[in-house]
Amino acid sequence: MPDVTDPEPADDRSREPTHAHHDHDHDHDHDHDHDHNLPSGIALRVRALETLMVEKGLVDPAALDAIIDTYETRVGPRNGAQVVARAWTDPAFLTRLRLDATAAIAELGHGGRQGEHMRVVENTPDVHNLVVCTLCSCYPWAVLGLPPAWYKSSAYRARAVIAPREVLANFGVDVPASTEVRVWDSTAEIRYLVLPERPAGTEGWSEDALATLVTRDSMIGVARLAAPEGPPA
Repeated sequence: MPDVTDPEPADDRSREPTHAHHDHDHDHDHDHDHDHNLPSGIALRVRALETLMVEKGLVDPAALDAIIDTYETRVGPRNGAQVVARAWTDPAFLTRLRLDATAAIAELGHGGRQGEHMRVVENTPDVHNLVVCTLCSCYPWAVLGLPPAWYKSSAYRARAVIAPREVLANFGVDVPASTEVRVWDSTAEIRYLVLPERPAGTEGWSEDALATLVTRDSMIGVARLAAPEGPPA
């Protein structure tokens, strides 16, 4: 994970109704520290408990494997990539996505748990969007799969709000001073998906080819998509 250490508590007093924070100074006194990263000792105890429950027939290992497979492969960033690629290639879909992201995403068969209330925010040359959950780790599982460990860390959750440009720089994203940075705070009521800018040099690419360029991090807002080195394979 990029270095986002030395966090300060985040603040929710200046939130706009859309849960957006702009990159100006905040007076922060918000102190929620629900770090979900499990220490190795706890992780080992969880695994031991899981093994015991399987041995006693209380849990079906095949069911556990199916759940893991769902969120790691079938429900994962490739779903979000499909949404992004469709928005790039279908203006009518983009319009519906802007008006009702949840319904538009459902058109592609993606929805359900952690994706019931979605909003898409678009990156442009003038605006760069960054998503965080300051309270815990609310995340759009239906389109991005399982959240990365750094997204759940208290450091990222605090620094993304109070110093978004520094956080982006730690991820290797240099946002020009002329570009506004908007920070969106996901909650149990609403989750955000960043629509990254379409890379240059992809004119005429198919939706499937475009989807291969889209990364999880670009849909959180901590990465930009580079122009491809050549035509799609």
